[in-house]
Amino acid sequence: MAKMKQQRAAKKAAEPAPEPSFDNRRARFEYEKLESLEAGLALQGSEIKSIRRGNISINEAFARLRDGELWLVSLTIPPYKEASVFNHEPNRPRKLLLHREQIERLAGRAGEKGLTLVPWRLYFKRGRVKVEIALVRGKKLWDKRRDTQERDVKREIARSVAR
Repeated sequence: MAKMKQQRAAKKAAEPAPEPSFDNRRARFEYEKLESLEAGLALQGSEIKSIRRGNISINEAFARLRDGELWLVSLTIPPYKEASVFNHEPNRPRKLLLHREQIERLAGRAGEKGLTLVPWRLYFKRGRVKVEIALVRGKKLWDKRRDTQERDVKREIARSVAR
């Protein structure tokens, strides 16, 4: 019995804990993705700990160009309780880390009518927080209806195949 417990403990110690990944489900419903790009995110220590706990809201977030830099606005990361006085501001703008050419290309495209930049997905890559920034165009009502119809059809097909 003790040997089995040791084996389980060794197996758990060998496997690192899975890093959380957050999808912007609202953006997938509201927008059509035209192009995407991976960007780093400049964060403080208490923000990282809060994200690892799963405390984050990216549904209302969007990217803006300011002074030649790309900033993520309205990304809500609640305070990390254990950080006490060294905590962060929950809704502060956060800088996106991209190359100058990437910023200029995205800013030029986002300046077109009807296009905007939103965070599509937030995830960890080798211990660092990455954001998939997507250049998107808003869907019309009939596009949303068609997407939900297609999703329902796929679900019905999967159910009939599983039986």
